[in-house]
Amino acid sequence: MSLIRFAGVSKRFGGAAQFAVRELTFAVEPGERVAVVGRTGCGKSTMFNLLAGLIEPTSGEVRVEGRDPFREFDALRGRIAVVFQNDRLLPWRTALDNVAYGLELLQRPEAQRNAVARDWLRRLGLGEYEGAYPHALSGGMRQRVSIARAFAVEPDILLADEPFSALDELTGEKLRGEFAQLVRDTGKTAIFITHSINEALALGSRVLVFRPPACIALELRPDEARDAGERERMKQAILAAMTADAQQTEEAIQP
Repeated sequence: MSLIRFAGVSKRFGGAAQFAVRELTFAVEPGERVAVVGRTGCGKSTMFNLLAGLIEPTSGEVRVEGRDPFREFDALRGRIAVVFQNDRLLPWRTALDNVAYGLELLQRPEAQRNAVARDWLRRLGLGEYEGAYPHALSGGMRQRVSIARAFAVEPDILLADEPFSALDELTGEKLRGEFAQLVRDTGKTAIFITHSINEALALGSRVLVFRPPACIALELRPDEARDAGERERMKQAILAAMTADAQQTEEAIQP
């Protein structure tokens, strides 16, 4: 059984023709790293919210570990962890307490959750900052705390919604590499949402290129690229798919 499955999923907002997702079908196997790339407005975030159980599909079926993430949200608590574009740290909590927050919600003993939080802060290079509050940390450091918080609950699935887009290029590139390595080392199944082709190729063992309304225009496997030339051809194929999508959308709205 696939760990994640979308089967003919559609999500409509407002009027009958306003589909954000339409007949979307794909599956994710345990241990896969799937990067979803596409232009703004192509339905990436709606797919993400459907997967996280934050909204319900208009039609079709979403399953995570065989469960409906919207109707069985509590049953998947702790099985899915999210890293957002913004760190979403609680400003009145220290770095240690922010990392331990998910474990607290899962009602783990205080000594256990603090030990796990300290270990993940250390692994993310923040062992000396466990007592620091978010306002005293840089943007990159706060995002490291957010990543540590996600890993600390030992989820089966990691969802990452453009987690590096708010950082400067150098910080984002460094943290992206560390994050990808952590995902590989821990064998997590991960879904990355991004609008960056380079980021998609760097993070994903599989890349899905979306076109509106959240249809798969192209699927590639960067791990199968034999050399830099083949990887560059993949990049150009993704760009071509996104460009074609833009042209089709523009033509569709012309009077």
